[in-house]
Amino acid sequence: MAQITSVSELRDISPNDWAYEALRSLVERYGCIVGYPDRTFRGNRALSRWEFAAGLNACLNTIERLIQEGVSLLKEDIDKLKRLAQEFETELAVLGTRVDNLEQRVAFLEDHQFSTTTKLSGEVIFSIAGATGGEPDTDDAQIVFNNRVRLNLVTSFTGQDALITGLQAYNFNSRAGGGSSIGEVLFPNDSSILSDSMTKLSYEPQFPGFNPQTLSQGCGNNSVCLYKLLYLFPVANNFKVFVAPLAETTDAFPTIVPFASEGQGAVSRFGAVNPVLRVSGGTSQTGLATAAGFIFTPDPKVDFRALYASVNAALPNNEGFPGTPLGAGLFNGSYIAATQLTLKPTSSLDIGLNYSFSYHQINILATGLAGSSTGVLGGLPLTTPVNINAVGATLTWRFSSFAHFTTYGSYFFVDQAGSGGSAYTHLSSWMAGLYFPDALKKGNTAGLLFGQPQYRTTAGNGATRRTSNIDSLATPYQIEAYYNFKVTDNISVTPGGFVIFNPEGDSDNSTTGVGVLRTTFSF
Repeated sequence: MAQITSVSELRDISPNDWAYEALRSLVERYGCIVGYPDRTFRGNRALSRWEFAAGLNACLNTIERLIQEGVSLLKEDIDKLKRLAQEFETELAVLGTRVDNLEQRVAFLEDHQFSTTTKLSGEVIFSIAGATGGEPDTDDAQIVFNNRVRLNLVTSFTGQDALITGLQAYNFNSRAGGGSSIGEVLFPNDSSILSDSMTKLSYEPQFPGFNPQTLSQGCGNNSVCLYKLLYLFPVANNFKVFVAPLAETTDAFPTIVPFASEGQGAVSRFGAVNPVLRVSGGTSQTGLATAAGFIFTPDPKVDFRALYASVNAALPNNEGFPGTPLGAGLFNGSYIAATQLTLKPTSSLDIGLNYSFSYHQINILATGLAGSSTGVLGGLPLTTPVNINAVGATLTWRFSSFAHFTTYGSYFFVDQAGSGGSAYTHLSSWMAGLYFPDALKKGNTAGLLFGQPQYRTTAGNGATRRTSNIDSLATPYQIEAYYNFKVTDNISVTPGGFVIFNPEGDSDNSTTGVGVLRTTFSF
């Protein structure tokens, strides 16, 4: 709540309202009316005796201060306040006791808090996963036990800014670091050293134990690494700017999909986020890019954001492949420019519209959603540079308290960059699902989704849809279900699984199933 000095500061009060003059009198004469942080009064909302007592107490404190300052007051106003004080004597007494208790608790928290400017939060994920299917004549993946630990520090210096620092450790690895990705076992011919696969888990890093910036071994094997560093600050009432040495697209853009939580949402990478948000490291969980951008909210129902991100901004010398395969410098090498317009036409409907343009110095899509993400221009060498125009839309409709409908769609236009040729390919993906808040019990959630993982729909001018890894082209489909139940406020357990038909877009591959049991500790 915020104290106001003029009734005109309340956005939902007009001179035509029947109580306008009463409100103006209370504000201008005694200053004992407060509004909500969004500058509304919400006059039609029901009022409890406790809330009335709190407002009355504020007026009594104001009157007491004015008397001490020698300000003359109207006798009829004082008489009214005396009668109200007698009527609400019990509530005011209890309110005073509550205030005293709160002051004691605040004093205790101040003495024992982590920091006066920094809040610490954390998430620890333990998971058991197994899979079957994949390419013909391959063994099923062994059941694996994985973990991911995150500590996040949010520091505010003014109360309106935020410095976000994230530390992370995990035991996933790519083939270059040990080969613990399920997809590398089920699809050994499709998966690259980047561990791209349709079987990728939602909380599995895109480049586990591997640094794609220098093609070297990266953070893994439970080493603690910095994965996020971002500073957000306001420059106007509705305009914020952020700069980030380590960030991902999803750090700046709302995901909208209710399955997006990596610790308590969908268990697959496919189900959580629109693929457009994954280009150049979106939710790669390694803080791949150096980014800067803005957030503009001209209205509570409209949110527009944009960013520019460079993948290798810290490197001064572009050595090419394989020394610096993604380029070097802030403006010379792989980069992405992305925007999102989020609309909330009603309280139950969220719509996100995305566009991104990215240049990749090598032949990769950088989404980690399928084997085709590496060598996206099929049949061309890995050293081929590409331009990517990606468009997408996401919608969530909370049509009832029991269930929410969510969907997304994306389309990628990939073209060979430079003067070396005009090869191209297009990829599509879509998902539709139902999200169940408070499923069976308050606090528990569940999800059921179906869709098409990212798949080449066309190719030409030297690029092919059917590569040496694919025998028979076929549209892939995925169905997934999970149930997240709260053991305590800080512990949840999620059994879930998904089945992929025509995995990696090849009908000769066996239908693939992945089962997961995930336990998440949060604080």
